[in-house]
Amino acid sequence: MVEKSELLRVPAFADLPDDQIAWFVAQSQEMFVKAGDTYARQGDPADSMFVILEGQFQWRGELGGQTIVPSSTLGDVTGVLPFSRMTHYLVNGRALTDGRVLKFPAALFPELVQRMPELVKRLVGVMSDRIRETTRMEQQRDRLASLGKLSAGLAHELNNPASAAKRAASQLRDVLKKIRDASLELGRRDLTAAQKAEIERLEAAFTQQGATPPDALTISDLEDQIDSVLRSHGQNDLWELAAGLARRNVKPEVLESLFGNFGGDIARAALVRISASVEIANLLHEIESSTSRISDLVGAIKEYTYMDQAPVQNVDVARSLETTLTILNHKLKHGVTVQRDYQRIPLLVNSFGSELNQVWTNIIDNAIAAMGGKGELRVRSYRQDAWVVVEIGDNGPGISPEIKPHIFEPFFTTKGVGEGTGLGLDTVQRIVKKHRGNIQVTSKPGNTRFEVWLPLAEASG
Repeated sequence: MVEKSELLRVPAFADLPDDQIAWFVAQSQEMFVKAGDTYARQGDPADSMFVILEGQFQWRGELGGQTIVPSSTLGDVTGVLPFSRMTHYLVNGRALTDGRVLKFPAALFPELVQRMPELVKRLVGVMSDRIRETTRMEQQRDRLASLGKLSAGLAHELNNPASAAKRAASQLRDVLKKIRDASLELGRRDLTAAQKAEIERLEAAFTQQGATPPDALTISDLEDQIDSVLRSHGQNDLWELAAGLARRNVKPEVLESLFGNFGGDIARAALVRISASVEIANLLHEIESSTSRISDLVGAIKEYTYMDQAPVQNVDVARSLETTLTILNHKLKHGVTVQRDYQRIPLLVNSFGSELNQVWTNIIDNAIAAMGGKGELRVRSYRQDAWVVVEIGDNGPGISPEIKPHIFEPFFTTKGVGEGTGLGLDTVQRIVKKHRGNIQVTSKPGNTRFEVWLPLAEASG
């Protein structure tokens, strides 16, 4: 039999009148549970509130694809609470130790509200704490999921240039052997100073930086013509040199002149050396381009996260948007064109920089998803009195009138199970409000536009 004094030790029931405590106990069922027993099952109707009198208990299950394990101990009130919209238990309630639970039927909540208003007030506070904790967990999971997606995309973006640089460096070893062998062969020949100078001139001309490469059709034609010249001079085994020489826009008549001036053996050695030099130039260009891409991505990551920078500072919104677009390039490059329209004078916002990037990321990511990964993304920034306005729009199908009023609500999502938590735009709105701004959205088929209004920093002109 549950004593009134036991309930009075529970914080939610402390100092309540004896007659109210007595009524509550009379309507409740005392349950004795053994360690390992399940007292509430996931999916069953949420028909009871539980007051923990003795022992340790645990709720365990999956929400949004993530396992959650909140615990309950002496004095906790759990299960369904007054005014809760829960219709079925979302997780399993299980005893970790032997214990006792007071089970109150949810069907009596209307009478509970009348008889014990102070208790109900306290339980609403308990439910608010529960909602805040659930929201915190969902937001943390949403941030981790977003970070995971960004990390995967960036890993792919970094892997491509890294693999290209590694491949080029590996090929460079073989080409260096070719140029060494060709140089040794030329060294055994009695070349005049004029012949040496001519070979060096051709080599410098073919490997010069900044030369505009020909188009693909021209390269293909040149490759056939170069191969034909080589074969006409008995160099049937040098066909693989043709592609590299064609990419450097080497004309067939230059090769004819080379064979005419030097003779077969010297021309062959010179051509192998020149071709190897051309290949080295191509490989070095690939390594430089790849490592520059890696450096640019690392720089963008540092800017995106505001690594090594003050957490609060004046942020150039156009630069912030460009950094975000760089980070999301792995999603943009497969069919999304970006139209930019930034005010030429930098517009500064006093901001938690990394949080502002999170705003752009969520809106742009939603726009890409709405367009199915293919379409036009429009990004604009301008000044309106004392405000900086950032517009992010897309030409997707638009937001339906039925959905639009709910898009900023926590946990609202139109995505499939496991694809979204419904906290993206809720997070966006919270961050914008934290920056003393506001966000507006207009939408029709072919033109959805989010406007973010942020106070202009004093340093802006």
